[in-house]
Amino acid sequence: MMKQGTSLRVRLPVLVFVSEVVFLALYAIFVTYDDNANAKFQNNLTNPMDNSLYRDYPYFADVQVMIFIGFGCLLAFLRFYGFSGMVFNFLTATFAIQWAILVQGYFQFYSDGKIHLGVINLLNAEFACAVVLISFGAVLGKVSPVQLLVMTLLEIPVFSVTEWAVLKYLKINDAGGSILIHLFACYFGLGVTFVLYRPSLNEGHHKEVTSYQSDILSVMGTLFLWVFWPSFNSALTFKGDDQHRAILHTFIGLSASTLTAFALSTIFNKRGKITMADVQNVTLAGGVTVGASVDMMISPAAAYALGVIGCTACMLGYKYLTPFLARRLRIQDQCGIHNLHGLTGLISCLAGICAILLASEETYGPSMYQIFAHRAPMEGDPKLLELQQLIPGLKPGLGRTAEVQAMYQVAAIFSTIAAAALGGVVTGFIMKLPFLAPFSDDFCFDDELFFDMPSDFDSLTAGLVKQMSNDENTKV
Repeated sequence: MMKQGTSLRVRLPVLVFVSEVVFLALYAIFVTYDDNANAKFQNNLTNPMDNSLYRDYPYFADVQVMIFIGFGCLLAFLRFYGFSGMVFNFLTATFAIQWAILVQGYFQFYSDGKIHLGVINLLNAEFACAVVLISFGAVLGKVSPVQLLVMTLLEIPVFSVTEWAVLKYLKINDAGGSILIHLFACYFGLGVTFVLYRPSLNEGHHKEVTSYQSDILSVMGTLFLWVFWPSFNSALTFKGDDQHRAILHTFIGLSASTLTAFALSTIFNKRGKITMADVQNVTLAGGVTVGASVDMMISPAAAYALGVIGCTACMLGYKYLTPFLARRLRIQDQCGIHNLHGLTGLISCLAGICAILLASEETYGPSMYQIFAHRAPMEGDPKLLELQQLIPGLKPGLGRTAEVQAMYQVAAIFSTIAAAALGGVVTGFIMKLPFLAPFSDDFCFDDELFFDMPSDFDSLTAGLVKQMSNDENTKV
């Protein structure tokens, strides 16, 4: 039963309708079509198949599946929180994408007083949405939908500004989003959950349990994420050989981490059996660890090794680091995002830095200056003219050495983590405000607090009560 203090009757409609009015006004004033969607720029010389739709839409569709089905099913692993896991993911994702189109659009697609909208905007907005959904994993079951929307409202601008500043001023290589997606999302989420710390949950919660059906649903989410992760990592890379390598490396990394996860799961299980939580999460680690170097000439063997290393770090994190963070540092990471996105993201960044330091014209040929655009010679350098004869359209770079580029990568890592953690802490304090419908520990991980439940839910709850009673009798 919903208590008056947590009722959504006023809070949720007010927040949604006010946001929609503001969004509608901003769309009406600032958003227009880009050249590929604008009928005025089409004529009898225009080839419809040259439209960017046919280049970008397949990746947009794949990431769309990851966002709404992959994340949604994955977050439905709790027995009494399946409605909330999937539906709050749906609610948060749609809100985040609408908001990101505006905020990211201002920083990336704004010209002549307008945000120019095309499929590429939607794809970028979905990456911003993925950031929010990863952060959501840290506070799953412990926040209301109103609090989630407020988190989204605040995280999207912080992410967009950080992304813009890092790309504009530090000019890094981050094709798979290891820095700007995985690390940012992880440390923002940890900042939020640090402020929303609930001490009693360290001892466990009677509804923090899974079931046969909920684990199957969650693994379905894992499979959707696994299948479409190559599109996620390659969507924003250069078309051609770069994108080809990105798909190859992602698949190899995921395959390696999956095999390793099954082996490690049986090692760490006291009865030598496979643990479903490991299958649901640790198998995905390879997709993150190859991210920073996904489009580089790292070799298939390196991608395989990164999958194994990332999986091992992720597994050790779930077994040892997550309990330590909760008990010692007041960071209750509900879904273990620090293991799947933080630790693996850091490994990925280190691998990317190594790949940058080892990159040479002998390995890449002249195309090295396309992949590492900021290492290209500066305007006026005679070498630039030579390279432009080999690669027409090559743009002047900053003339950075490999060592200088590596230092900028390191600077991006620390600045992104700092911005994310600070933004998360501030957002956490705002989410604690009483009018945002926070609830007591007793109602955590419980669909019944915010949903009209079907009749068979009572039988599930009764079964849990009976099981708890039997456990208590056994102890006595």
